[in-house]
Amino acid sequence: MINILSNICIGLGLVFWFWGTFPLLGERSVLFKLHSLSIADTLGSMSIIVGLLFRIPREWPLLILALISLAIWNTVLGYVLAYCSSTGGENA
Repeated sequence: MINILSNICIGLGLVFWFWGTFPLLGERSVLFKLHSLSIADTLGSMSIIVGLLFRIPREWPLLILALISLAIWNTVLGYVLAYCSSTGGENA
């Protein structure tokens, strides 16, 4: 049962990874494309790490650290992208 659940999580992560690449082909802005790609990549990576957590539970400290790092890194990256795309409060 644990192996099936692990395979489902890893498969779901791969689906998220590939699903996140489809907006790159659209006509939207670069920031929209980066946002959707980063969200799908983070969800996919987290799902794969949860699948690995089910498969190799003896490595839970490192896998939990990886989950926390992914969540923090995605948040920081989102703030950096938003800051870089803003006008900085100037009315030009």
